[in-house]
Formats: sequence, structure tokens, C-alpha cells
Amino acid sequence: MTAQNILFNDGWQFCLCDIGTELSALPGRHWYDVELPHDWLINDTSKLYETGEGWYRRSLPCSAEQLSGRVLLNFDGVYMNSTLFVNGKEVGSWTYGYSAFEHDITDFLHEGENELLLRVSHQSPNTRWYSGAGIFRDVMLKLRPAAYIGTNGVYIHSAPQPEGGWTTEVETDVVGEASDIRMLLEVFDPAGASMGGYGLEAHFDGGHEKFTASFNSTDPELWSVDDPMLYTLKISLYSGSELLDCVNVTFGYRTAEFDPDRGFLLNGEPVKLHGVCMHHDLGALGSALNEAALARQLRIMKEMGVNAIRTSHNMPARQLVQLCDEMGLLVDSEAFDMWEKPKTEFDNHRFFTEHAERDVRSWIERDRNHPCIIMWSIGNEINDTIDPHGLDITKRLYEYVLKYDPKGNAAPTIGSNYMGDENAQKCSDVVKLAGYNYSEYLYDEHHAKYPDWVIYGSETASAVRSRGIYRFPAELPLLTGEDCQCSSLDNSVVGWGSSAMKSWRLDRDCPFCCGQFIWTGFDYIGEPTPYNTKNSYFGIVDTAGFPKDIYYFYQSVWLSPEQKKVLHIVPSYWDFIPGQKIDVLIYSNARDVELFLNGKSIGSHVMELETSQDMRAHFKVPFEPGVLRVVGHFADGSECSEVLHTPSDPAAVVLTSDKETLLADGRDIAFVEISTVDVNGIPVGNARNRIRVEVSGAGRLVGLDNGDSTDYDSYKGDNRRLFSGKLLAMIESTLEPGEITVRAYSEGLENAELRLVSENCGEVSGVSVVTENKFPAVCRAYTGEVPARLLLPEVDVNSFDPERRSAEIRAKLLPENCTYDDISWSVVRRNGVESNLAQVEGSGRSAVVTAKGDGEFFVRAMVHNGAEHPQVIADIPFTAEGLGAAVRDAYSFISASTLDSSNVPTNIIEDGALSNFDGRTVMTYSDIDFGKTGSQIISLSVGTCFDMPVEVWEGTPDDGKLICRVDFGNNGHWCGFAGQDFALAERLTGVRTISVVIDSRVIFGGFSFVPIERAYDTNWVGEADSVYGDDYRIDGRRVADIGNNVIINYERLDFGEGGSEALIISGETGNPMNQIQLRYTPAGGAQKTVLLEFQQDGGREQRFDIPKLSGVNDVSFVFMPGSRFDFDWFRFE
Repeated sequence: MTAQNILFNDGWQFCLCDIGTELSALPGRHWYDVELPHDWLINDTSKLYETGEGWYRRSLPCSAEQLSGRVLLNFDGVYMNSTLFVNGKEVGSWTYGYSAFEHDITDFLHEGENELLLRVSHQSPNTRWYSGAGIFRDVMLKLRPAAYIGTNGVYIHSAPQPEGGWTTEVETDVVGEASDIRMLLEVFDPAGASMGGYGLEAHFDGGHEKFTASFNSTDPELWSVDDPMLYTLKISLYSGSELLDCVNVTFGYRTAEFDPDRGFLLNGEPVKLHGVCMHHDLGALGSALNEAALARQLRIMKEMGVNAIRTSHNMPARQLVQLCDEMGLLVDSEAFDMWEKPKTEFDNHRFFTEHAERDVRSWIERDRNHPCIIMWSIGNEINDTIDPHGLDITKRLYEYVLKYDPKGNAAPTIGSNYMGDENAQKCSDVVKLAGYNYSEYLYDEHHAKYPDWVIYGSETASAVRSRGIYRFPAELPLLTGEDCQCSSLDNSVVGWGSSAMKSWRLDRDCPFCCGQFIWTGFDYIGEPTPYNTKNSYFGIVDTAGFPKDIYYFYQSVWLSPEQKKVLHIVPSYWDFIPGQKIDVLIYSNARDVELFLNGKSIGSHVMELETSQDMRAHFKVPFEPGVLRVVGHFADGSECSEVLHTPSDPAAVVLTSDKETLLADGRDIAFVEISTVDVNGIPVGNARNRIRVEVSGAGRLVGLDNGDSTDYDSYKGDNRRLFSGKLLAMIESTLEPGEITVRAYSEGLENAELRLVSENCGEVSGVSVVTENKFPAVCRAYTGEVPARLLLPEVDVNSFDPERRSAEIRAKLLPENCTYDDISWSVVRRNGVESNLAQVEGSGRSAVVTAKGDGEFFVRAMVHNGAEHPQVIADIPFTAEGLGAAVRDAYSFISASTLDSSNVPTNIIEDGALSNFDGRTVMTYSDIDFGKTGSQIISLSVGTCFDMPVEVWEGTPDDGKLICRVDFGNNGHWCGFAGQDFALAERLTGVRTISVVIDSRVIFGGFSFVPIERAYDTNWVGEADSVYGDDYRIDGRRVADIGNNVIINYERLDFGEGGSEALIISGETGNPMNQIQLRYTPAGGAQKTVLLEFQQDGGREQRFDIPKLSGVNDVSFVFMPGSRFDFDWFRFE
């Protein structure tokens, strides 16, 4: 018989069990029909990381003819730790969830029906992001004759020859029983025309044997990112006249060179890697592979100007590599996120030592013929590399790569965030192709130190943003907000990262750097830094596939006007509070741009993308309703424009599909964008209406996604809210051709209907379409809610003075028929951090604000729309003068983000910390009240992975005094901070200004001071809370010449629970003995008196035993008539 490859995704059933379920416990359990690829976790967004054991079963009928050869079952990916059983017997296991594997099940089969069972053990946590769980990639059934070409058994290498032309070498692995064989190699050009055949005859001795052949090509069309020309090599294996096997392998003619000084060269020409990192989930589909969805992701990236993909941090699906071949996308194919040291409890470190080589072999042998792959990355941010043993592992993995790609179709590399570490540098010195994660500052140093290294940014930027969410002003870096969203003005950056513009600028201006891979192309489920929500914020495109504003920045710098004329306005809608100052940004590759508001020119800007630090136009525009228009003028004399109109409330739903026709193959998907328009047809970019979707005919709804990380509504439900005006519906075909009708409904809006066509594509095998007995999804029922989209404040006054300290605020919500009234009120600084300058008391749509101190503050009104986190935020500005300072407590934690000023912009990240310090940064905090006793210890909260200096000044470095300079030690906190106490050079009392100076890339969380326990301090009585009487004199810190009826008072001394039973008094008396009455009054108690006798000859410091004082007491020293005493200080012990 002839070898067959049969798609084997149909007919599977699924049962979810607890970890450790035995085979014998399966009878009697309910089995659901499922479609493969399958991800069982995506159906319940509240349990995306749930531990569980999934069992899959399928029947396999076998004939005697099939059993005369070999029967192989190939899995492109099962997450994770799977074991295959055939007819109740264990065949084998595969642990890593991302590498492809194959089981030979021949010896476990019999004629007739056979039962296949696959156990998948998903123990959480096992990864740092959402992995999904199950058979999430394709399954193939392979029927093989007695001799056949091994799986991934063809290895192709093409190289140009000095004398001209190209030579292609081919190795073919033949497996099976001995025989005389004949092999025919035939090459087809990109158009499918045959270029001729090459024959080979040999005797195959059986087992495994490699056969080599070569052929020449005179002038082949080269594979490149602009023209990805693919050739096909067809290899036919014969025994006599019988065709045993036939394999078609695509390949390309190209050279890929990495040069330490010139960077990356493709076909001899320098190519800057405009790359993105991409995880493997597909948004609402979870990890279950769908080629149409994956192609859409890659197409969106390609249209942005991307020319390279990093498959972070695991082997990709077979289809991704094939699509990159076809689209002209270079690939940094990555294998591991951990080696022997774990990052999570149940990750692949458990299996790495035993199975690393088989995983590397599977990875490389499957993909080594693809021209798109230029790098084999053996690891990402590997903890092992900072230890000596990590060097041994690096060498071992490097050798594995060379073993399975000995001709070097792609180059070994590693991506590291430990490049400042000497041992990590030794690991990079093995591969020479060094990937830097967030370490651009080391490029020049390492280029000089390691002149044979090739340097590139394996992971850069890590800027975060939420589509359609804006935090003004744009120049104020701000990472976090109460709504758990991030700003789309490129002013939200995590502590270890940098803005999109900065990371591109560092890459652009480094000629020896190969390029960069930005973190990340798409948002992905998991790692919701800086919050604890559902999906990431790092993406240039959200999980639904809607580009964020920064997408157009990359378009503007990565595409020439000849490729695409780029012109984009930020914000993406024009609908704010009247008078609010709006940062309007323009991303464009035009020569210059001009902005107009309601026909009036706001200004123009010359775009200098190749040299400028700020590669955008930036205007400050007070909002007024109307038309915002930008015109771009290009060097060729052409122009284009983009226009935003202020909308009224939504009036109708709009459906827009990316295609009109689908294939009736059960897997093709139409991606339908759902939005709203007002009565004039103007898009409502901030709408949040809930939409219900119905699909009938030859299609089905398989996912709803809006890209909102805070929205936990089911991906598999039939209704969901718009987020920033958009919602995506994924409409998948069935196996039946015909018309598909999509309808969308929303409370109070005109409904929408869309018709698509599913076309017959011939017989489809290996695919199931499940409509009944489906594995259940957890969904919410549709409600006719109308969420708010905008809050408009109404106030009578925005400034306060001693004559007027309060004002009423009223909130108007849009749409006017919105369902919710759940407004919360707070007082914040310009950067969104809590302010102590005022207080606000609110109820529903009204509030009263009362100023407490001088300065600028904002009242923040937030509408929750029934959700856990606020969804609509309005900041209302106020100022106060003449009220005095509103002091803050030195002994409470002062968040770094509450600074009053800094010499350079600071970046606010999670938990109110500051980060991304670029040079000496002075952060000043005013009006800190230390009280009378004060403090001489500061507690600094810093996150750092190296020893670094910190300065603390009383006042500022320009006009103050340095009171502390310390070396803060490495505490290993790269994503947070921890406190450490340091002594000050002097005691601070009263109200002071404090400045903290940092000049390293660390995280500064804030500070507090440790109060001196006044009761047990040395209390100089000249600084008492009050002194009064007939005769005394304040002499500096002393009270001298104490005579008749003098009382020295201290309020609320706290002796704690342990209390004090001794008192030391320092002074002198002119009497042989001077009586002093110690009076103390416990809180809420009666006054008590102790008589102390200070002896003239007893020395200046005298100790007295006293009844135990505990808790909080008011304490007085009373001097009766006849006293002659000079009182220095006292101290309780």
C-alpha cells in the first residue's frame, strides 16, 4: 500500500476528571462530543487555570491491510503531560505541551474497532501565561507501508555557489523493512511548474537509513520578506513499480547571515528585524488552533510593517511556520521558557532533564526546511544561566541544535534578561547570537567587549495600553488606574520596560543591532501586568484583533509612504468634557501634518521619523464638540486626511465582516466587527452597549471578544458589551454550504443584520462540527442594560479660598437612558494618586467637595456600570489658595507617586511606585509633618537587582541638606519593592520637605519614617508641649531657674503595654533636696501623683523607681514653692 496522512480531528469525545483518575474509573462517566483542536479551559473565564485531567477517546477501525504496515498517531501539540492508551494498554507518554510527537500504535491494534484514550494531566500553575489545556493542535493518523519516508525525514539545504547558481542538498530518512528502493525527486517552482526530476536507486538495509542527493538551480527566485517565493520538492519512494510513499516539502532559496557589525542580512542585504513576540492563544478561541484565526493575526502584523515573529516562548504550531513562509515573515522559533529551574510549580522543569533532547529534535526536524526560520532560540529568561551549571545546559542544547540542523538553516540563540550577569554572558558566548531582553543600555558596552557577538533585542518595550483609554496629560507617565486599564498615549510603561517610541529609537539608532522583537504583537490571556485581571495589556493589538493606537506609530516608522500612507489621530474618538485639555497625537509617515478643529488650524508639524526623538505630532487642544481633522502632506505632492466627529448617543448597531464568503470546511471564520453609530451615522467610539448576537443558517457563533481585560463575560456566550466602541464576533462555517445570517441586538438601538455565504469546497474529512452534547460553557444571560459611556460634570466654581471652601458637583451620564447610577467619588492629584488637599462626599449623581489645603487637585467621578472596577472616569479640576498647607503624616507610608515635583518626568507603575529612572532623578515631597519628637530613621522601599545609591535630602539638593546617603542592597525585586531602614544624619521635627534622589533603573515604592518613641526618648524639657508658672526661664533646650508653681506638660506619651517603672531626670538644684511631683493621667482615667526627691549631691542624672506606667498618659512635672531647679531632660525606662 501507499503511505497516507489522514487528518484525525473528528469523532473525539471528552471527559473532565480529577488529577489521578484511573482508567478503570472512566466507565459510567459522561462523555461530551468535542471538535479538535480543543481547549477545555477557555469555556469558563473564572477557571482559566483550573487543575484537571482531561480524557479524550475515539474509535479507530482497522483493516488487515492497514495492519500489514505501520499505524502512527501524530499529535502536533497536547498541553500537557499526556499518556496514550490503545485498547486499555499504555502506549507511551509525552510531557512537554508544545512539541509535536508521534506514537507507533501498530502493535496495540487489532482488526475491527479499537479504542483510543488520551489522558492529559493539567496541573496548575504550570506556566506564566494562559496555556489552555487539551489536544490544542491537529492530530494526524499516518498509515505506512513496510518501508516509508520517516516523519520529518526530509532535510533540505540550499546554498549559492561561488561560480554561480545554487546547489540544493537533500537528505531523506527511510524507515522500515529492507528492500531495493528507487527515489524520484521532482522540483516545482513557485508557479507550480515542474523544473525537472532527479532519480536515485539504492538498496535499503532496513531500520533507519539516510539517503542523500543534490541538484543545481541556475537562477532561482529568492525567498524574501517582500517576495516570499516558495518551491516544492516532491519525493516519491518506490519499491519496484509500487509507490510506497510520497512527500511534498516546501522550501526557499535564501541566505541568512548574522554579522556583528552589520546586523542581519537576508540574501546579502541588511534587513532590520521589525519583530514582535507572540504567544499562542487566539483570544476567544483560547489555545485551540484555528488556521483562519492565526492567519488573521499574522496578516494584521504584516500590515503593520512587521517582518519577524518570535514564537514566545515555545515551539509554534505547524501552521504558523507555513503561514510565515507564505507571507514573508521571518521567525525566531523559541523552545523553552524554563530549563531545570522552575518558574512555576508544575511547569516543564519537571521533565526537562530527561526529555530536552527529544523535544529539541521534534522541534527542529519538523521545521528546519522552512525558509522563514532564521533562529532557533533555546530559551527565554532562563534562571539557570546565572549559575555555573547553566553554562553546561547551554552547551548541551547548543549541541542538540547543531545535531539536528547540522547545515545551519537557522542559527542558535538565546533571549536573556540577565545580560548584566557574567555567567549569563558566558552562556550567550556559546551561541554568539545574543538576544537581549530589556537591556539596550548594554548594547554598546557588550559590542566592544564581545566583538564577535551578534546583538539583537529579543524582547523590548513592554509598554502597556488599553484600546481607546486615555490618561491625560500625555507627558505624565502613568501605569495604573482604578479602572484597571492603561493609557493609549504611550505613557504607560512597566518598571523594566520603555515606551514604544523609546524602544524603537534605541533600535533605530544602533547600526550593529539586528533589530527587535516587541513585547507583544497581540494581547494574550494571562500576565495582566500591572493588574490582576484576565489578559495582558502589552499588545499592539488587543485579543479581539482590534489595533490599538500605537499600531499606527509602528506603521508610520516601519512602512514607507510608497508601501502605505499612514495618518492616524489619537485619541481615536472626539468626545470628552467641554474645556478638557486633550493631547492630540498624530502618527504619520507624511512629510508634515496640519490639525484643524471646526475648520480652524490648530498647528502643523514636520515629521522627522529618521532623526527625531519624538516621532509624532503633538498638540494640546481644549475639547469642543465638532470636527477634528488632520491633513498629511507627502513628499510626492499627495495628501490624505483623517476626520473625527463628535457623536451623540448610539442609535444603531453596525456589523462589518472581514469577508463575505467562507469555505464550508467547518473551520473557516468570518471576523465580524460590531460597533454603533448615532443618528447621523457617526461612530460612537466610547460606546459600551451590551450586544446580543444570533447566527443562523450554515454558520455558528464560536466566540465573542472585546479586548477588555476586566470583562469576564464568557467568550462562548451570545452577548457581551462593547469596549471602546467595538466587539468582535467570530462566525465559523459548518460542513454545509449555504447562507449565514448574523443579527445583532441592543436595548434601544436599531438592530443590524449581515448575510454571508459559505461555499462548497469539496469533500472535507477529518473535521467534526459539534452542535449537540457539547462540552458546556459558563455564560450569562442577556439583559437589556444600557451602560454609561461618558460622564459630564457640572460645577458652579472650580477655585476655593478662605471665603469659600466647598462646592457641589452634579454628574450627567450619557446615554441619558443609561441603566446605572453607581458613581464613586474621590480626590486625586493630576497623576491620579490620592490627594489630601480636599475631601469629597458623594451620593449617586451629586457630591460636595471641601478644600483642606492650598494647591491643585481633581475630584474623580467614576461610573462602575455594575462592574467590579469603574468603567467611565471623569477628573474635575480645582484649585485652592489661602487655606494653608495640608500636611501629611511622616509615619504613614508615603507613596512614591505622591511627589510634588521632580526634575525629570517620572513613570508611575503598579502600587503607586515610580520606575524607569533615566539619569539622576530628584523627587520632592512637601509638607511632611514629623511632630515635635520627630524621627531619625527612614524606611525606603525600593526594588532592585543590584546595589545602588540613594540620597535623602531635607529640602532639595539645590537649597537643602543631605541627611542620608546609602547603598541600597540587591533585594531581587524586579517587579515590586521592599523596605529597608536607614539612619538619618539628624533628627527631623516639625513640617519639612524631603527629596529622594535615584539615578538607577530601579523601582521606587515610597518611604516612611520611624517615629521616635517620645516616652522613652531623651526629652529636653525646653521643647515640652507647654510650660507655665511663676518663675522659670527657657534656656535653649533646658528650662532654668525654676521657682514657684511651675508646671511642665507632655501630652499623650505612649508607654505601650510593657510600660515603664523607672525615670531618669537630668538637672541640678540649689536646694539640698528639691521635690518634684510627677503627675500622670491615663487616657480616660484619674490623675495620679508620685513624689520624687532630687538630691543636690546625687549627681546631675538621677534615677527614680516609679509605679508602672503603661498605655497612653498625659505627664506633668510640677515644682512647688521654694523650688530652685535647672531642668535639662528626662527619660522613662
